[in-house]
Order: sequence, then structure tokens, then C-alpha cells
Amino acid sequence: MKPELTVESLCKEAYKFAKAESERDEPSLFGVTDGKAVGTYVEHKLQKRLESKYSYQKGSSASGIDFPLLDVDTKVTSIVQPQSSCPFKSARQKIFGLEYSLLVFVYEKEDNSKLKTARLKFLHVIYVDKTRTGDFQTTMGLRQILKNDSNIDDIVAFMEDKHLPIDEIQANKIAKEILKSPPEIGYLTISNALQWRLQYRRVIEKAGQVEGVRKIL
Repeated sequence: MKPELTVESLCKEAYKFAKAESERDEPSLFGVTDGKAVGTYVEHKLQKRLESKYSYQKGSSASGIDFPLLDVDTKVTSIVQPQSSCPFKSARQKIFGLEYSLLVFVYEKEDNSKLKTARLKFLHVIYVDKTRTGDFQTTMGLRQILKNDSNIDDIVAFMEDKHLPIDEIQANKIAKEILKSPPEIGYLTISNALQWRLQYRRVIEKAGQVEGVRKIL
């Protein structure tokens, strides 16, 4: 019987995987410039490693994330522009977080034209707890105005200024929720779009320095 995969064992395996991959050459990635193709390669290879050692439920298109029972999704991004996209569910995600944690792999890719191989050097592996996956400026701004004895109207006005994609009824409902339970500070930068665009520079800077943003490598 294989042991059940936990968040802790996932983080340990992510560290070992990133160290090993950083030291090997991969012919299939030579000349590849598409970040999605690199991400798919990394995610498949990590899953293969985990499948050989652990018992766990793999993600599906229905769950939308890689490790649904752990509430964790894998993101792979280049250091050149550390960002990725994720499905838009509601404006609440920008305030209260994505509802799942992120395991972020940040790589630098080097091609060897002599050997016709590529090497992925992993510069960072970071675990972002789901409580910290909100948008930094939005959550900071909300926490700031809450200090100033704000009411529902103030919060709705703030959300309107931020152009959050919500109607008036949703805005009032979320404002009441914020007053009752203020959001934690998030460390992603989330751009408004039909698909959220997640940017990770602050996560890279803050890894290991703030609660909920864990530096694995």
C-alpha cells in the first residue's frame, strides 16, 4: 500500500523534483518557447513521480485543480515573466482568495545548441496557502479602509473604484461579508479578465518572510 499524499509530502517531493530536474538535460524541450508546453512537461513529470510513490486523487477538468483532495493546484512559470492564468469564478476570489492553494515552480530555461538539449533550472518553488491567494492591492486597501470605521457604502465604493466585475447586489453582499470577516492579505497580483491573470513577483519576494507563503526552494 502506498502512503496517502499530504501537503507536507507534496512539498518535500516538489523540492526533490526541482533539484533533480535542475541538473538534467532534456532534448524534448530544446528550442521550445511556449510556456504552456514547458508547464505541461513539468506537471506531467511531477505527477508521474508522485504516482509511483503515493496514493492520491488526480485532478480532472471537473475539479479544475491538480490535487483536489488537498486543495492545491500546480503553476509553472518562467522567471522572465512570472505569471499564469486561472479560471474566473467570481470577484470574491480577488478579495478572499482562489479557494485553493498554489504550488508555484519558477524556472529559467537554457538551451544548449551543441547538444540540442534544454535545461530547466528551478530558481524558486513556493507554496502559497489558499488564505493568501487574494490580490495584494485589493486586500491591503480593504484592510486599510476597515481601520477607518468604514461602512458598507465605503466598501462598495472601493470595489467600484477597483472595477471589480460585480453588480450592485453582489457588491453589497460581499461588503457585508467583508465587515463581518475581513480578508487576509493576499500576495498575488490578479488582473481583471475573463480568466484571472496571476502574477507572482511579490510571492517570490515574500516567500519565507510572511505567513502562508512558504519557500520550498
